[in-house]
This record gives sequence, structure tokens and C-alpha cells, in this order.
Amino acid sequence: MKQFLKTLKGAVVLTVLMAVLSSVIYPAVTTVLAQTVFKEKADGSLIYADGKAVGSEVVGQQWSNPRFFKGRPSSVNYNVYTDEEKADGTYTGVASGTYNYGSSNEALKERVETAVTEFKAEYKKATGEELTEEIPTDLLTASGSGLDPHISPASAKIQVPIVAANTGFEEEELYQMVEAHTEHKVFGIFGEERVNVLKLNLDLARKLGVTA
Repeated sequence: MKQFLKTLKGAVVLTVLMAVLSSVIYPAVTTVLAQTVFKEKADGSLIYADGKAVGSEVVGQQWSNPRFFKGRPSSVNYNVYTDEEKADGTYTGVASGTYNYGSSNEALKERVETAVTEFKAEYKKATGEELTEEIPTDLLTASGSGLDPHISPASAKIQVPIVAANTGFEEEELYQMVEAHTEHKVFGIFGEERVNVLKLNLDLARKLGVTA
């Protein structure tokens, strides 16, 4: 019996110690380190405009205003809801993720075809011309996470005529803005060239004198 109680006591003490270590000490230490060494990233890599947080550097957003560049489709529209949806409970909170449809999935095919049709219609409405070049794939499909804040430079440049028509800016000026916001490969070999849509649109909003 004594041996049993001794073993039980040891198990209880160990359980309590591990609980305190894993649920109190470890989170506290990592939080302090993160806030001290990587505060900006720990707080969500937020981007501010006029002192107000307008988004995150690492999370994409939906853009519907034709004066701004559009990002990749979000598979679940994680940050889109109305006050009515929030009031009646239809909106259940921020969600993230992606359906990760396979290339043979009909739902993916239909979604891409719809996106192509909508983009071509928007292009013609803005420019009065038919789109003749191929639309970059990343402008039509969600990323693996569904949250990618970047598009390729090609996806940004193909939108320039639309943005130019809706803002009155010269296309050359917009191409220069895209180039200025293009993040190049690390050391010229790692990763891909990309454009952060939020940063680009904030720059555009400043030139327009409006809020993005």
C-alpha cells in the first residue's frame, strides 16, 4: 500500500509540474520572447494607415472596388460578412482554410471558368476591348492556405488597364507602382517574385486621396 501511495504521489506531483510548465511557464516565456524580439510579427504583422490597422502583411483580403488591384480568390471568404449576418448568427466567426480541390474536380473547373468569364467581362467594361492575353493562374485560383496576400507580378500587370480606366492614372505610372512593390527572389534564387496586394493598394489609395 505504501508503495502504491508513493507511486501515486509521484504521478500527481509530476502531472502538476508538467501542467504548470506547459500551460503557464512555457506560454509566458514564449510570449515575453516574442513580444521582445519579434513584436511586429507576434502582433500579426499588421499594416497601418493613418494610425489604423487596415490588414496584415501575411493575410490576403477581398477587393471589390474596381479602382484597386485584386488578390487571389479566398476559398472561404474568411473576412467577408455583413452586419446582418453577424446579428442573425449566420456569420460564425473568422475562419480560414481551403478546399484544396484536385485538378480533376469539377467544382474547381467551374470556379475557374467563372473567374475567367468575370475577369474578361470586367476588362472589356473598363477598356472597351477584348482581353487577348492569358490570365495568370494565380489570379484565378486560391492558394494552398486560401490566405495568400501576394499575387505574381504578371497578375498585377494584367490588371493595370482596368485600374487605369477606373482611376484615370496613366498605365505607365501603374506599371511603375507594380514594379516598386514587387518583392524579388531571396538572393535571386529562392522563392518567387511576388506583389503584396494590400501594400500596393495602400500606395494607390494615397495617390487617389481615399481610404483603401
